[in-house]
Amino acid sequence: MAIWDKFFGNWGRASEQQLDFHGANGAVELTKRHPTFSLTKMGAVTGNLRVNLSWRMRTTSQFDERGAFGDSLRHPLKKFRPEMVQAQGQAFVNVDLDLACMYELQDGSKGVVQPLGNILGSLNSPPYVQLSGDDRFGSGSGETIYINMDHRDQIKRLLVFVYIYDGTPAFDRTHALVTLYPGNGPRIEIPLHERAPEARSCAVVLLENNKGEITLRREMRYVYGFQAELDRLYGWGLQWGRGYKSKV
Repeated sequence: MAIWDKFFGNWGRASEQQLDFHGANGAVELTKRHPTFSLTKMGAVTGNLRVNLSWRMRTTSQFDERGAFGDSLRHPLKKFRPEMVQAQGQAFVNVDLDLACMYELQDGSKGVVQPLGNILGSLNSPPYVQLSGDDRFGSGSGETIYINMDHRDQIKRLLVFVYIYDGTPAFDRTHALVTLYPGNGPRIEIPLHERAPEARSCAVVLLENNKGEITLRREMRYVYGFQAELDRLYGWGLQWGRGYKSKV
Protein backbone atom coordinates (compact mmCIF):
# COMPACT_ATOMS: atom_id res chain seq x y z
CA MET A 1 0.00 0.00 0.00
CA ALA A 2 1.38 3.40 -0.98
CA ILE A 3 1.91 5.97 1.72
CA TRP A 4 -0.69 8.20 0.03
CA ASP A 5 -3.28 5.44 0.13
CA LYS A 6 -2.45 4.67 3.72
CA PHE A 7 -3.29 8.17 4.89
CA PHE A 8 -5.78 9.37 2.26
CA GLY A 9 -7.16 6.23 0.63
CA ASN A 10 -10.45 6.31 2.51
CA TRP A 11 -10.98 10.05 2.25
CA GLY A 12 -12.54 10.03 -1.21
CA ARG A 13 -14.75 7.05 -0.42
CA ALA A 14 -15.88 8.57 2.84
CA SER A 15 -16.75 11.88 1.23
CA GLU A 16 -18.51 10.09 -1.61
CA GLN A 17 -20.58 8.12 0.89
CA GLN A 18 -21.48 11.27 2.77
CA LEU A 19 -22.63 13.07 -0.36
CA ASP A 20 -24.55 9.98 -1.47
CA PHE A 21 -26.33 9.66 1.85
CA HIS A 22 -27.15 13.24 2.77
CA GLY A 23 -29.50 15.44 0.81
CA ALA A 24 -29.96 19.18 1.02
CA ASN A 25 -29.97 20.97 4.38
CA GLY A 26 -28.97 17.90 6.36
CA ALA A 27 -31.75 15.68 5.05
CA VAL A 28 -31.13 11.96 4.58
CA GLU A 29 -31.52 10.88 0.97
CA LEU A 30 -32.21 7.21 0.31
CA THR A 31 -30.24 6.12 -2.74
CA LYS A 32 -29.28 2.94 -4.56
CA ARG A 33 -26.08 2.82 -2.52
CA HIS A 34 -27.85 3.50 0.77
CA PRO A 35 -31.44 2.31 0.38
CA THR A 36 -32.39 1.60 4.01
CA PHE A 37 -32.94 3.65 7.15
CA SER A 38 -33.90 2.49 10.66
CA LEU A 39 -36.48 4.69 12.35
CA THR A 40 -36.04 2.64 15.51
CA LYS A 41 -32.31 3.30 15.76
CA MET A 42 -32.97 6.98 15.15
CA GLY A 43 -35.55 7.01 17.95
CA ALA A 44 -38.24 8.21 15.52
CA VAL A 45 -41.00 5.70 16.27
CA THR A 46 -43.49 7.87 18.15
CA GLY A 47 -45.93 10.53 17.05
CA ASN A 48 -46.90 10.94 13.41
CA LEU A 49 -44.66 10.08 10.49
CA ARG A 50 -45.57 12.53 7.73
CA VAL A 51 -45.06 11.42 4.11
CA ASN A 52 -45.32 14.19 1.53
CA LEU A 53 -45.40 14.11 -2.26
CA SER A 54 -44.60 17.33 -4.09
CA TRP A 55 -43.91 17.95 -7.74
CA ARG A 56 -43.66 20.58 -10.42
CA MET A 57 -43.66 20.18 -14.15
CA ARG A 58 -40.52 20.50 -16.24
CA THR A 59 -39.90 20.54 -19.96
CA THR A 60 -36.55 18.74 -20.22
CA SER A 61 -34.11 16.93 -17.99
CA GLN A 62 -31.42 18.91 -16.20
CA PHE A 63 -28.81 17.54 -18.55
CA ASP A 64 -29.11 17.39 -22.31
CA GLU A 65 -27.99 14.47 -24.48
CA ARG A 66 -24.46 15.87 -24.66
CA GLY A 67 -24.06 15.67 -20.87
CA ALA A 68 -23.96 19.45 -20.42
CA PHE A 69 -26.43 21.71 -18.67
CA GLY A 70 -28.19 22.43 -21.96
CA ASP A 71 -29.10 26.05 -22.58
CA SER A 72 -28.52 27.05 -18.94
CA LEU A 73 -24.84 27.71 -19.61
CA ARG A 74 -25.30 29.38 -22.99
CA HIS A 75 -28.31 31.42 -21.79
CA PRO A 76 -28.04 31.75 -17.98
CA LEU A 77 -31.09 34.02 -17.68
CA LYS A 78 -33.36 31.60 -19.53
CA LYS A 79 -33.92 29.46 -16.43
CA PHE A 80 -35.75 32.37 -14.80
CA ARG A 81 -38.36 32.51 -17.56
CA PRO A 82 -41.38 30.19 -17.18
CA GLU A 83 -41.83 27.66 -19.95
CA MET A 84 -44.93 25.88 -21.20
CA VAL A 85 -44.78 22.13 -20.77
CA GLN A 86 -45.53 20.45 -24.08
CA ALA A 87 -45.48 16.97 -25.47
CA GLN A 88 -44.55 16.23 -29.10
CA GLY A 89 -46.34 18.63 -31.39
CA GLN A 90 -48.58 21.20 -29.76
CA ALA A 91 -50.31 18.93 -27.20
CA PHE A 92 -49.91 20.03 -23.59
CA VAL A 93 -48.56 17.57 -21.03
CA ASN A 94 -50.98 17.16 -18.13
CA VAL A 95 -49.92 14.91 -15.26
CA ASP A 96 -51.95 14.22 -12.12
CA LEU A 97 -49.76 12.45 -9.56
CA ASP A 98 -51.39 10.69 -6.62
CA LEU A 99 -49.78 9.57 -3.37
CA ALA A 100 -51.09 6.29 -1.92
CA CYS A 101 -50.24 3.55 0.55
CA MET A 102 -50.98 -0.16 0.70
CA TYR A 103 -51.05 -1.46 4.26
CA GLU A 104 -50.85 -4.82 6.00
CA LEU A 105 -51.44 -4.99 9.74
CA GLN A 106 -50.25 -7.64 12.18
CA ASP A 107 -53.78 -9.08 12.45
CA GLY A 108 -53.74 -9.84 8.71
CA SER A 109 -56.00 -7.04 7.56
CA LYS A 110 -54.96 -5.38 4.32
CA GLY A 111 -56.09 -2.47 2.22
CA VAL A 112 -55.15 0.77 0.52
CA VAL A 113 -55.31 4.47 1.34
CA GLN A 114 -55.59 6.61 -1.80
CA PRO A 115 -57.35 9.61 -3.38
CA LEU A 116 -59.08 7.39 -5.93
CA GLY A 117 -62.38 6.35 -4.40
CA ASN A 118 -61.81 8.83 -1.56
CA ILE A 119 -60.30 6.06 0.60
CA LEU A 120 -58.58 8.36 3.07
CA GLY A 121 -57.99 5.93 5.96
CA SER A 122 -57.91 6.75 9.67
CA LEU A 123 -55.12 7.96 11.93
CA ASN A 124 -56.36 6.85 15.38
CA SER A 125 -57.97 3.56 14.36
CA PRO A 126 -56.96 0.85 11.87
CA PRO A 127 -55.14 1.19 9.54
CA TYR A 128 -53.47 4.10 11.46
CA VAL A 129 -52.71 5.68 8.07
CA GLN A 130 -54.55 8.74 6.76
CA LEU A 131 -54.34 10.78 3.57
CA SER A 132 -54.79 14.53 3.81
CA GLY A 133 -56.51 14.91 0.45
CA ASP A 134 -55.99 15.06 -3.30
CA ASP A 135 -53.75 17.61 -5.00
CA ARG A 136 -54.43 17.57 -8.74
CA PHE A 137 -52.22 20.43 -9.79
CA GLY A 138 -48.83 19.98 -8.11
CA SER A 139 -49.21 22.77 -5.58
CA GLY A 140 -46.49 23.68 -3.11
CA SER A 141 -48.03 21.64 -0.29
CA GLY A 142 -48.59 18.54 -2.43
CA GLU A 143 -50.26 15.47 -0.91
CA THR A 144 -49.52 14.10 2.54
CA ILE A 145 -50.02 10.75 4.27
CA TYR A 146 -49.86 10.58 8.07
CA ILE A 147 -48.79 7.37 9.82
CA ASN A 148 -49.50 7.01 13.55
CA MET A 149 -46.25 5.54 14.85
CA ASP A 150 -47.71 5.16 18.35
CA HIS A 151 -49.50 2.12 16.86
CA ARG A 152 -46.38 0.76 15.16
CA ASP A 153 -46.81 -2.61 16.90
CA GLN A 154 -50.04 -3.13 14.93
CA ILE A 155 -48.36 -2.39 11.59
CA LYS A 156 -46.64 -5.15 9.62
CA ARG A 157 -45.73 -3.29 6.42
CA LEU A 158 -46.69 -0.20 4.43
CA LEU A 159 -45.91 0.40 0.78
CA VAL A 160 -45.95 4.07 -0.21
CA PHE A 161 -46.40 4.50 -3.95
CA VAL A 162 -47.17 7.15 -6.52
CA TYR A 163 -49.28 6.75 -9.64
CA ILE A 164 -50.40 8.88 -12.55
CA TYR A 165 -54.18 8.83 -12.41
CA ASP A 166 -54.80 10.69 -15.64
CA GLY A 167 -52.92 12.43 -18.42
CA THR A 168 -49.61 11.69 -20.06
CA PRO A 169 -47.45 8.99 -18.37
CA ALA A 170 -44.42 11.22 -17.86
CA PHE A 171 -42.73 10.73 -14.50
CA ASP A 172 -39.55 12.19 -15.94
CA ARG A 173 -41.24 15.58 -16.45
CA THR A 174 -42.62 16.07 -12.97
CA HIS A 175 -39.65 16.83 -10.67
CA ALA A 176 -41.40 14.67 -8.06
CA LEU A 177 -40.07 14.26 -4.53
CA VAL A 178 -41.31 12.08 -1.67
CA THR A 179 -40.22 13.41 1.73
CA LEU A 180 -40.73 11.67 5.06
CA TYR A 181 -40.82 13.73 8.25
CA PRO A 182 -40.36 11.53 11.36
CA GLY A 183 -41.35 12.73 14.80
CA ASN A 184 -37.64 12.89 15.63
CA GLY A 185 -34.49 13.24 13.55
CA PRO A 186 -33.82 14.48 10.01
CA ARG A 187 -36.28 14.35 7.18
CA ILE A 188 -35.80 11.61 4.59
CA GLU A 189 -35.94 12.40 0.87
CA ILE A 190 -36.55 10.11 -2.09
CA PRO A 191 -36.51 11.90 -5.47
CA LEU A 192 -38.32 10.26 -8.39
CA HIS A 193 -35.75 11.20 -11.01
CA GLU A 194 -35.23 7.91 -12.87
CA ARG A 195 -36.38 7.92 -16.46
CA ALA A 196 -39.27 5.50 -16.93
CA PRO A 197 -41.07 6.28 -20.19
CA GLU A 198 -44.73 5.22 -20.23
CA ALA A 199 -44.67 4.03 -16.59
CA ARG A 200 -47.86 4.88 -14.69
CA SER A 201 -46.98 3.76 -11.15
CA CYS A 202 -43.94 3.69 -8.91
CA ALA A 203 -43.36 1.88 -5.61
CA VAL A 204 -41.33 4.46 -3.68
CA VAL A 205 -40.61 3.25 -0.14
CA LEU A 206 -41.49 0.22 2.00
CA LEU A 207 -41.91 0.57 5.77
CA GLU A 208 -41.55 -2.76 7.60
CA ASN A 209 -41.87 -3.91 11.19
CA ASN A 210 -39.24 -6.62 11.56
CA LYS A 211 -39.35 -8.03 15.08
CA GLY A 212 -40.06 -4.62 16.52
CA GLU A 213 -37.56 -2.66 14.44
CA ILE A 214 -39.18 -0.17 12.06
CA THR A 215 -37.17 0.29 8.88
CA LEU A 216 -37.58 2.16 5.62
CA ARG A 217 -36.35 0.75 2.32
CA ARG A 218 -36.12 2.67 -0.91
CA GLU A 219 -37.86 0.74 -3.68
CA MET A 220 -38.17 2.97 -6.79
CA ARG A 221 -39.77 0.24 -8.89
CA TYR A 222 -41.70 1.57 -11.87
CA VAL A 223 -44.49 -0.41 -13.50
CA TYR A 224 -46.58 0.25 -16.59
CA GLY A 225 -49.90 -0.54 -14.94
CA PHE A 226 -51.66 0.71 -11.84
CA GLN A 227 -52.25 -0.49 -8.27
CA ALA A 228 -53.03 -4.08 -9.28
CA GLU A 229 -49.61 -4.49 -10.88
CA LEU A 230 -47.85 -3.18 -7.78
CA ASP A 231 -50.02 -5.53 -5.71
CA ARG A 232 -48.85 -8.53 -7.72
CA LEU A 233 -45.24 -7.35 -7.49
CA TYR A 234 -45.35 -7.24 -3.68
CA GLY A 235 -47.85 -10.04 -3.06
CA TRP A 236 -50.52 -7.99 -1.28
CA GLY A 237 -53.45 -10.04 -2.57
CA LEU A 238 -56.11 -7.31 -2.82
CA GLN A 239 -59.01 -7.18 -5.27
CA TRP A 240 -58.92 -4.21 -7.63
CA GLY A 241 -61.46 -2.56 -9.89
CA ARG A 242 -61.50 0.49 -12.13
CA GLY A 243 -62.16 3.73 -10.24
CA TYR A 244 -62.75 7.32 -11.23
CA LYS A 245 -62.40 10.75 -9.66
CA SER A 246 -65.14 13.33 -9.64
CA LYS A 247 -64.79 16.20 -12.08
CA VAL A 248 -63.13 19.32 -10.71
